[in-house]
Amino acid sequence: MSTNNAYYIPHKATWPVMATAGLLTTLVGFANYLNGSSIGSPLMMLGFAIFIVMVAGWFTLQSTESESGMYNHGVGISYRMGMMWFIFSEVMFFAVFFGTLWYTRNLSVPWLGGEGAKAATKAILWTNYTAVWPTNGPGNVGGHFEPMGAFGLPFINTLLLLSSGVTCTWAHHGLLAKKRDQLIKGLIATVSLGFLFVLCQAFEYHEAYTEMGLTLGSGIYGSTFFMLTGFHGFHVCVGAIILSVVLFRSAKGHFTPENHFAFEAAAWYWHFVDVVWLGLFVFVYLM
Repeated sequence: MSTNNAYYIPHKATWPVMATAGLLTTLVGFANYLNGSSIGSPLMMLGFAIFIVMVAGWFTLQSTESESGMYNHGVGISYRMGMMWFIFSEVMFFAVFFGTLWYTRNLSVPWLGGEGAKAATKAILWTNYTAVWPTNGPGNVGGHFEPMGAFGLPFINTLLLLSSGVTCTWAHHGLLAKKRDQLIKGLIATVSLGFLFVLCQAFEYHEAYTEMGLTLGSGIYGSTFFMLTGFHGFHVCVGAIILSVVLFRSAKGHFTPENHFAFEAAAWYWHFVDVVWLGLFVFVYLM
């Protein structure tokens, strides 16, 4: 139990171990799937199931401890600092992929085409290469494909995520004003828009693979497109799951204007996901 002079320390930490196991299993399954192994899909599903159980279990433990009065002001500060560092690490994660896209599009492709200080690169590596974007690589190694347009499902998804940010903020205002009904309605709308975004992205991927010839093997354009949008889609799934837990707790009467860090953390994460998507829409779809 936390007091003004004591700091609460959990007795044991099993959920982080489960989180690591779930993510590792998912990534191993994904790698096997990309290499055509039959065990890839089952491993991915198993890893994702472990991760969902971990999220539900960890949030249940945290909510029980919070509602029991086990946290003091110092614990709240440490939670906020931890969440801020976590979001910062996620910003750096996506910065790597944005950096890869920028480097490829603005440096590597022009160099291969014989431009700039690396003009000799074209003569050494591929004399017939033409520097264009999107590119399927020298010798058309990525095959023929159509680039994904911005106005269609990507634009609809942008509207969905921006709307979800508004509903999330509306729910927060409801909590601060002690309007439980507004809080719950706002969370329902946010979670629904989040999962609708994922559904639209699944349709987008199906169209890309079956009608446009755009796959992970479609040169550097295809690989960067699916890596950026795929990881973002995964983050949307995680955020929607977290908000679903917050919605369940809100329906049970949890959270007050003075004590609602779990809601704040979920909202921070969701707004981060919104901002990353805006960057994706501009740099991946429009440019």
